[in-house]
Amino acid sequence: MTEARNRNVVRVLGLALVAGAIAGALGVYFMGAVPGNGGGSAAAADCAPALKAAKALEPLAKGEVAAFRIATEPDRMTDLAFKAPDGSDTSLAALAGKTVLVNIWATWCVPCRAEMPTLDRLQASNGGKDFAVAAINIDLNNTERAKAFFAEIGVKDLAFYSDPSSGIFTKLKSRGLGFGLPTTILVDGKGCRMGVVEGPAEWDSDDARALIEAAAGSGAGTG
Repeated sequence: MTEARNRNVVRVLGLALVAGAIAGALGVYFMGAVPGNGGGSAAAADCAPALKAAKALEPLAKGEVAAFRIATEPDRMTDLAFKAPDGSDTSLAALAGKTVLVNIWATWCVPCRAEMPTLDRLQASNGGKDFAVAAINIDLNNTERAKAFFAEIGVKDLAFYSDPSSGIFTKLKSRGLGFGLPTTILVDGKGCRMGVVEGPAEWDSDDARALIEAAAGSGAGTG
């Protein structure tokens, strides 16, 4: 009797594990279909030009931007929310129509501090109606320290964007991005991801400018 009871317990546990695995797999599947996570049929249609343009950028991912990883799946990022320079709530959707280099940084991140002047120079040379750098600080509840850093290094052309809740970083991680700082994402005029660099880069280098100018001139996201 004891042996038979043990076999029944093992059988029940085995069925429970199988059911749990199926439920988990379904959970992952449906999580990818949740509205607002960048996926879905609408994003697929809107982001098709961004994916085509990203593929054309692949030969330019070299030298100082060799770490640029092109997007291979549609990912509309207009839901990324942060604070505008005046402290009001805004999102990436407010920059619609421009190719945007979104840089996530913090003052405690040494590589972030080192690359910030290169982003400022990129904005100075390439910023305009077709392109902008959006450097978003995620110092937790301490934007004054980040503003002081901008003043210290003499930032002249970057607008000060911030997310004192660091929620934007959490959202990026949920999409398989942003597991370290700095994280820099290139998006088209519809907010569709074209590629990402996880780590620092020399954004005012010839390599970076060639990549940025090709992306901004591709026409992706402007139709």
